[in-house]
Amino acid sequence: MPETKMIVNLSNRHIHLSREDVEALFGKGYQLTKTKDLMQPGQFACAETVTIKGPKGQFEGVRILGPERKETQCEILASDVFKLGVPGCPVRESGQLEGSFPFEIIGPKASVKKEKGLIIAKRHIHFDPESAKRFGVVDKQLVALKVGEERGAILLNVVCRVHPTYALECHLDFDEGNALGIGSGVIGEIVQV
Repeated sequence: MPETKMIVNLSNRHIHLSREDVEALFGKGYQLTKTKDLMQPGQFACAETVTIKGPKGQFEGVRILGPERKETQCEILASDVFKLGVPGCPVRESGQLEGSFPFEIIGPKASVKKEKGLIIAKRHIHFDPESAKRFGVVDKQLVALKVGEERGAILLNVVCRVHPTYALECHLDFDEGNALGIGSGVIGEIVQV
């Protein structure tokens, strides 16, 4: 019988920056300041924040997550599209930036206009290969996830992401968590629909 339960943690809007954009926004040679390790190995929250701007509005204090990435991407909540003025911002897996929305990043030294990189993160579960075997799932498989109590629901189209550097953890965003009446640290369960 495969395992079915894992921890669920909520993500707020955040940004991953390339080395080039770190230096443009904060200055040549600037190094991001790690404040807290995240559950995924090697991933961390930084002390630094930026402002992200769309055609209609902006959000200040958007947390940078490290380490630096090959390409800059910003993950927003579905409810953010109205304030930013980015209707049609696509739901994507991290790193799938083709056809994503343009946006502007404002830092202490400069601002950077990106042609792409703004996405709404697709809900997902991280698996290391051993956990994936125990759960009977493969990379890119879509599953249904039961989560929450009073306002609980079964979420469809939760993508399984399998990689040796991952730790078992489900990521939903704050919009989804609020709709379900949950916070970080609850248990989710993969169910057959």
